[in-house]
Amino acid sequence: MYRFFIDKSQLADGKAVITGEDVRHIRQVLRMRKGEKILISCGDEWEYTCSIDSIESERVTALVEDAAKPGKELPSRIWLLQCLPKGDKMETVIQKAVELGAAGIVPVSSKRCVVKLDERRGIQKVNRWNSIAESAAKQSKRLVIPEVTRIMTMKEALEFGAGLDVRLIPYEVEKGISATRELLSGITPGQSIAVLIGPEGGFEPAEVEQAREAGFSPITLGKRILRTETAGMTVLSVLMYLLEQD
Repeated sequence: MYRFFIDKSQLADGKAVITGEDVRHIRQVLRMRKGEKILISCGDEWEYTCSIDSIESERVTALVEDAAKPGKELPSRIWLLQCLPKGDKMETVIQKAVELGAAGIVPVSSKRCVVKLDERRGIQKVNRWNSIAESAAKQSKRLVIPEVTRIMTMKEALEFGAGLDVRLIPYEVEKGISATRELLSGITPGQSIAVLIGPEGGFEPAEVEQAREAGFSPITLGKRILRTETAGMTVLSVLMYLLEQD
């Protein structure tokens, strides 16, 4: 079944009302008809199974047939703080991060980032990235749409991470996989987590030291050098495996 996200205010009296771009998608792309089943999420732990009741030019109304708490979200909120990569790699990073259960993505502009965006281009990119996050959330049957925040400086990203329980920074010169394994295994469900990933050129030593001072723990991902778009997915995959519950 296809999934659609609506605001809580659009769910009332046993009916769900879909508006916006999803209406065009239902009518013109999916060519759905009255009686077809869909899934509705309102950004919380509930999932609603509905049947389409009417399709109009600007709204689709569906009748709620069942409500359940399927527990599809991870018990911990994981934020991926991703330094801006070149090309369209950020789109892939966001898509895969959403599939792996990230609660949100923070684009970060660090010193070695090749990509430099002015305010206008930055806003355009963030809007595009949030659209990708929504599509990935629908595809992976997430109950929430992870947020892609505005682009932050390194200093702002470290301040953002300071509000989370566990702060990790994979660093290519860090040694000791046993210590990394012990640290990751010690994370418990319910703890919030920040994962800070560097750009193609890596972090400058001074940036890693700033991260240490902000409470980030350097970890190693093994003896091989991973690309920036691979490193974050590696950490998220390990955390998903460790935190996922029956």
